Amino acid sequence: MRILIIGGTRFIGIYLTQLLVEQGHDLVLFNRGNRPAPSLQGVKQIIGDRTDATQLKEKLSQENFDAIFDNNGRELTDTQPLAELFQGRVQHFVYMSSAGVYLKSDQLPHIEGDEVDPKSRHRGKHETEAFLTKQGLPFTSIRPTYIYGPRNYNDLESWFFDRIVRDRPIPIPGNGLHITQLGHVKDLARAMTQVLGNQQAVGQIYNVSGDRFITFDGLARACAVAAGKSPDALKIMHYEPKKFDFGKRKAFPLRMQHFFASVNKAQTELNWQPEYDLISGLTDAFENDYLANGRDKAEVDFSVDDEISQYSSIFR
Repeated sequence: MRILIIGGTRFIGIYLTQLLVEQGHDLVLFNRGNRPAPSLQGVKQIIGDRTDATQLKEKLSQENFDAIFDNNGRELTDTQPLAELFQGRVQHFVYMSSAGVYLKSDQLPHIEGDEVDPKSRHRGKHETEAFLTKQGLPFTSIRPTYIYGPRNYNDLESWFFDRIVRDRPIPIPGNGLHITQLGHVKDLARAMTQVLGNQQAVGQIYNVSGDRFITFDGLARACAVAAGKSPDALKIMHYEPKKFDFGKRKAFPLRMQHFFASVNKAQTELNWQPEYDLISGLTDAFENDYLANGRDKAEVDFSVDDEISQYSSIFR
């Protein structure tokens, strides 16, 4: 197949590009060119700004693709020009959505038919899914929960590692029993490749993540194990976030709620199974990203932690 990837030079896109090349596909990456494209045979790069519809048309209207992966569309206005340009010209349009679109519910895990939150910060992604459905484009939407692994540009696992390697307490909001879910980036990329040529996947939405759930406290202990530390020696500091005014400072990398989704549909219909359990995945991130990039020796601002510690005395 000749495949277009919108993005392709950060995190998910890098792993997806590598997998598709290994599978023998010809790839074109469309991005702003701020980062080097993966140096792989069969990969072409077109420099352009997807948010400029005129430029998008000028750069891509003469190109033909069998499939498109839209990895970084956040709002409908990001994806609509691309979808309209290739209406009737592409066999498969794979859209990167988010499990963050789901409305909070008393019934968990989330499944693909659950109600969405019209006020979610990810509402643009659901609006895009609705548009792609209305257009009749042969699309598949992927909804990951939290993504982690080497090259992660979001402070997720590294937030925990920063404190663990320096033997600092881990400040966790609430009682630490909120349940969440992480999925390794390589497992996500592999699931994305599994939709190609799968007619059952057309018009479908799939949650993709790890197949186990974990508490906030459990995640801290798992990160300690991955970093070679004793989870029993870890100090966890619980606090009530409503008692603090952090302003725009981020005190914790996860939303304070139960947040996890069933991946059964993806496992069944895509013939996909996560290869990484949480410990092996976190170990991969710690050794091949956190330590490899020297972050364990970098300066870290712990001022929010210190502020919390002045008013919190519960350690576990």
